[in-house]
Formats: sequence, structure tokens, C-alpha cells
Amino acid sequence: MQLSDYSAFPAKIPVIVEDDLFLYPFMISPIFLNDELNVQAAARAVETNSLVLVCPTKPGHEGERSFDAIYNAGVIGSIMRKVTLPDGRIKVLFQGLARGRIIEEVSSSPLVAKVDVIHSRPYNELKIEALMEVLREKLRTLSQVSNQFPPDLIRTIEENHEPNRIADLISSTIKIKKPEAYELFIEEDVEQRLLLLIDIISAEIEASKLQKEIRSKVHSRIEQVNKEYFLKEQLKQIQQELGTDTQREEEIEEYYKKLEAKKPYMDEDAYKEVKKQIDRFARMHPDSADANMIQGYLDWVLEIPFGKYAKKHLKVDDVEKQLDKDHYSLKKPKERIVEYFSVRELAELRGVADKEIKGAILCFAGPPGVGKTSLANSISKALKRKLVRIALGGLEDVNELRGHRRTYIGAMPGRIVQGLIDAGEMNPVMVLDEIDKVGRSMRGDPTSVLLEILDPEQNSEFRDYYLNFNIDLSQVIFIATANDIGSIPGPLRDRMEFIFLSSYTPQEKYEIAKRYLIPQELKKHALKKSEFSITKAALEMVIENYTREAGVRNLRRRIADMIRKAAKMILTDPSLGKVAVTAKNIREFLDKPIFEIDETDNIPMVGVVNGLAWTAVGGDVLKIETIKIKGKGGLQLTGSLGDVMKESARIALSVVKTLIDQGKLKIDDRIIPKTAKEREEKIKVEPSEVYKRYDLHIHIPEGATPKDGPSAGITMATAIASIFGEFKVRPDVAMTGELTLTGKVLPIGGLKEKLIAAYKAKMKKVLIPEKNFKRDLDDIPEVVKEALQIIPVTRIEEVLKEALIMK
Repeated sequence: MQLSDYSAFPAKIPVIVEDDLFLYPFMISPIFLNDELNVQAAARAVETNSLVLVCPTKPGHEGERSFDAIYNAGVIGSIMRKVTLPDGRIKVLFQGLARGRIIEEVSSSPLVAKVDVIHSRPYNELKIEALMEVLREKLRTLSQVSNQFPPDLIRTIEENHEPNRIADLISSTIKIKKPEAYELFIEEDVEQRLLLLIDIISAEIEASKLQKEIRSKVHSRIEQVNKEYFLKEQLKQIQQELGTDTQREEEIEEYYKKLEAKKPYMDEDAYKEVKKQIDRFARMHPDSADANMIQGYLDWVLEIPFGKYAKKHLKVDDVEKQLDKDHYSLKKPKERIVEYFSVRELAELRGVADKEIKGAILCFAGPPGVGKTSLANSISKALKRKLVRIALGGLEDVNELRGHRRTYIGAMPGRIVQGLIDAGEMNPVMVLDEIDKVGRSMRGDPTSVLLEILDPEQNSEFRDYYLNFNIDLSQVIFIATANDIGSIPGPLRDRMEFIFLSSYTPQEKYEIAKRYLIPQELKKHALKKSEFSITKAALEMVIENYTREAGVRNLRRRIADMIRKAAKMILTDPSLGKVAVTAKNIREFLDKPIFEIDETDNIPMVGVVNGLAWTAVGGDVLKIETIKIKGKGGLQLTGSLGDVMKESARIALSVVKTLIDQGKLKIDDRIIPKTAKEREEKIKVEPSEVYKRYDLHIHIPEGATPKDGPSAGITMATAIASIFGEFKVRPDVAMTGELTLTGKVLPIGGLKEKLIAAYKAKMKKVLIPEKNFKRDLDDIPEVVKEALQIIPVTRIEEVLKEALIMK
């Protein structure tokens, strides 16, 4: 392709700015474009089938795209091919044709300039040939001391007689700074251009000679170092054979020094055990297996931070402030934690030793995501003590806690001692996470070790099998966490005081999201507060329809999902400025709702009753459905019911039968199916025939979800009474309670979660056992108590009176 194939110069052509490459007319080179102005310039050149001028940027102006940031000369050439890469960049294949200079600026977006070709001045061919011969001689010399010039390039230069082409070839091969390369590039006087090149190559020859000399010296030095290394290794082997290995003596001396430094803070037994092992190590041959084992033991033991304690004095005010700062709500758990540390601060002020304060071990119990571990983090921050987390989930090997005996391969201290080493102090805050999930196997029962660790009477002399001496854990603040305290063995449960963290109400979740989750997630996703907002209605929709949990872990995930989409929108469209999530556009961020507690539909139905259930992720409203089919008094149960719930159904059926027999539940004679003779002779049928001539089918929807527990007793009885008597059930009434054969209503657990579920489902009236009404209502949030009419019941007759619409 020739320059003459295009329009005459000077001409107005696009300008592409190149930061890294300094191109020359003979080159065919790929150029990667990743900024808008360069892409536009390339597009214009392709569309108009015109040439482009590729100009380098001035030093210090890399990345800028303006006429002030570039040299006013570059290579005129054509774009042979243009390809869009997967990462968004544009790759063009550029063919240089001639040197060009900008003579007039035309446009700055994209860069377009009036460009003219740089023509060389006339020259004396004999003089130029002489200069080129000198240049070739210099290049041959440079190729002997440097690897920059391959033989093919030298041959090309010797065979070529075009001075400008030779100058461009050499300039592109040797390393020249941009200003020098530019001066060479724009030089119109060929003679001057060759003289400049000869000077640059002469300097390069001197530099290469110096580098070669330095490399030679360095190589000699390396050989000398290697020689010394091998001699030293030989000397070391000779010393070992003679028993005079100074390095090993230094190691042993270092062990003795460390031991003596820790002696004032160690028990006598511990000091004797460690000293005995150092003495054994000193007597052993260094290559024996026992020597390696003892050295590993000494490295572990001398890392234990004997005598190192967090120095900060305990202040209850600091604990209270940190808890309030990090957690919203949780009033009772916070109060109990503050009381716990008040005792410790009082003991510290009155000079009572820590060993004499036999405080209980706190265990935070509750569903996932309610803040158990983060409460421990807050305590650690307030006390300025290191936090050590020991995950006990699935732990089966007792040696994981107690330590392995040193006779085993790969033996090491237990997790408790390793936690002290990691913390670097003897009084950290140690979180025993998921203590309810500790396993039991042929390798022992870890709960038996936890008994010793958590017992204030024993943990001042906790024995680790690997250490083989007692270690004092009395100043460690142990905090356990559990989801289900029923899974914790009785003796271990007896050593802990449980602080229960129950479900958050929707209002509490809203405040937590607003105060903590959204600011934290904005920070994690590099967004400013001014760039993202979510309305109250939208946040409430996220809480109610997109998460179903007692805590806020999934709520945090949904907020992160929205913020990620917002970050992408802002990155894609910088002019956007701010992303606002509202109730109208929330589907753009979170798709369709996942969970929904069905609200009451206000239509009374026969045999359908609202029951309240507790689940691991909070409360729920379960509709218990009952139908009757002509039969002989059979009972069919479906819905993945557990044994306890099946028994509750049978008890409920017996109780309702008793009520019918005693006349306390009136059954209309007209609803009982009669034989032809009874209809013809108008024989009155006994009420008991209603349960003799019908089969019952009780079903609890969501059959894939297992359900168990006794608290659906009164709900099932109400459903059975409704279907037998064809009484409609009030749709805005929900209930929970265990039922006995005599019709008594017994108390249940999980009342807070159940009432919150009733509140979410917009129930108006809730029936609960009287004992729960007396003892548990203080724990119920005020917003729930104000919205619901909570009625205490003691017998099934009271339940039926409130729930059924009698004819």
C-alpha cells in the first residue's frame, strides 16, 4: 500500500494517541484502544476510508487525550483491520506509511488535525554513504557486546541503502528515551539524523561494555559465594562428626534463654517439664527422630504467652457503649452481659483475684443470624482483648481440644492452647462456636473435655496431653454459642448460663438494616451514601417478601444484591449519579418475591384453622385443613407430621368426641347422614353418630416440610369440631397450645416467634395458654401486643367459643 493511494497532503485526518509504543513508517503493528476518543478516531478512519496519524504522548502525560499532551509529529498510516475484543477493547492492525506533522488542530472529540508529510531535505549521496558505513561499523561493534541486534537485522541494514529507512530500523531496535526518539524522528536533515544515531550507538557501546564487565565480575562473585557455601557446608559436616556443631549449641542456648524469661510466670511443674525436654534435646543426636519431635514440642511450648495479659482495666461503661453501638434491640441479652461484667469490674476494683470469681459461662442461644457471634466480637472490642474463635461444629475427636500425645506422628497442642498462642495473651475472649453440634465417636466424647474447660472450679488446671503439664484458663473469658440447647448434654448445659436471642420483629429488622447493614454493605461495595438509597416501603418489602428468617443474615445478602446491581448501573452510566430503590422498581433488583406469610382472607371457612408454629428461622402461620368423608370413624393424617403431632391429632379427636358425647358441642341432627329407614321414619340420630359415620382427613399444607411438636393440639381440635358440627371458623383468629385428654390447654415454647408471625399475617386475635400469658408476655414487642388481641385460655371449651361461629 502506498501513500499515493490516498488524497493529497496536507489533509485533515483522525489522530490516535499511543502511550507506550513509538511507531515508525515501516512498521505493521497491532494497537489496542481502550478509551473513547481513540475508538472514535479509529471508527472515523474506517468509515471514511482515510489514513490516521498515530502520535505518542509526552512523558508524564500518559492517559491524556488532548493536543497539549502529545507530540505534534507521528506516523501516518492506514488501519488494515479492526476487531472488538471480549474485554471491550478495540484492536486495530496499523500499517505505517510515512512520517507526518500536525500543522493545524481541527477537532478535539475525537482528535482530528490537518497533517502534512515530513519530507527529508536533499543530501549528498557520497557523504551519506560514508556516514552509513560508519554507522554499520558501530552496529557490528554493538552486536558483539550486546544481544540487542540479531544477525538478520544487521544483514538487513547492510543490504539497505535508504538512509531514512535504516535510521527508523535502528531507532526502533535500540532503547531510546521518548524525547531523544522524537528528535530523531522529526529531523529532516538526513546527515544530521545519521550523526545523532552514531552518537547514540557510541554511547550504547560504552554502556554495553560496562554492563558486560559488571556481569563478569558478578559471575565471579557468585562463583566465589558458591565456593564459600560448599566449604562452609563441608566444615559444618566435619563439626557435626566431631560433635562441635555451633549452630545447634546456639539453638539450645536460645531455648534455655526463652525458658528462663518465662520461668517467673510458669508453674513449677511446667518449668520442670520444659527444662527436662531441653536437656534431653541437648543430649540427643541431631538426626534422630526423637530430636525432631522434641524440637517441635519446644517450639510450640515456648510460644505460649505465659505472663502476657491484656492490660486494659475492665469498664462496664465501655462494654455497654460497644454493645449499643454494634447492636440494635436485644435489650435483655445486653442487660445480662453488662451484669456479668459488672461483677468482674467490682471484683477488680476491690482487689479480688480472678480465680475467686466463679462467674457463669455465658452461652448465647438462638436461631442463625440473630447476632450471637457478633455479640462476642463487641465484648472483645470493648475489653481490648484478642478474640479467638473455635468452631466446634462436627468436632468428634477429643484430642482436637485436649491435644495429642507426643508419641503420635503429627502431634500438636489442642485448639485451646493454639488459641492462646494465636492471641498472644493468656486472657483473650474465646468463642466456642456451635457448642450444640459437637459430635460423639469412637475417638471419644469432646463434651467431657468441654466440661473441664468451662468449669470455673477445674479450668485453672487444664491439662493438655501434648504439653504434659497444667495450664491456667481461669482468666480466659469463654463465650459459647448454640442454635438448639436441647442438643447439648445435660452436664455441659448445667455449667452454662443461657442468654436467649429470639427472632427480630419486622420493625427491628428495618432499623438494623437502616443503621448497620446498608452502611456496611455500601462500604464493602465502594459506593458512597449519596449514590444509593432505598425507600422505607421497599425495605419493608425486602424484609417481608424476600427473606424468611429469625435473624438478618439473608436480609444482608438481599441488600448486597441490590447494591451490586446499583454499582453496575453507576459504572455503566456515570451520569446516573444516584440509584434509588422503591416499591415500584424493586423487581428490577430482586426479581420476584420468594417468601410470603399469607394474610388472612377474612372469609370464614369450615374445617380450616390458623395455627402458629415455631421453626428454626422464626415463626409461621400454618393452616390446618380438615374434611370429612362418609365412612366408619377412621382418621387419616398427611403433611409430613412427626410422631408427637400425630399423637396430638388423635388426642384432639378423642377430646372432641368427648365434648359431643357430653353435649358440650351441639351437633345438628340434619348434618348427620341417615339411612333410608331413618329418613322415612324420621328417627332422631344420636350426636355420636357424626363421628361414627364419617372418616376424617387432617392435612397441613407444605407437605415437603417436616412438622412436629405438641403445640398444634388445640388447633387440630378446633378444626375437628368445626368439620363435625359444620361450624365456620373465624378467619382472623390464630392459636397455639398443647391439649390434654381431659381438655386442658398446656403451655408451649417459642411464643415470641409465633406472635410475630401472627402479627405479620395481620391476625386480630390470638389464643394462647394462660401460663404463657402470665409469664411470657413481657418478652413480646410492644408493637405486636398493640396489634393483637391476646386471649389466655385454659380449656378447649374456651378455645371453641372464641374460634367458632356457632349457628
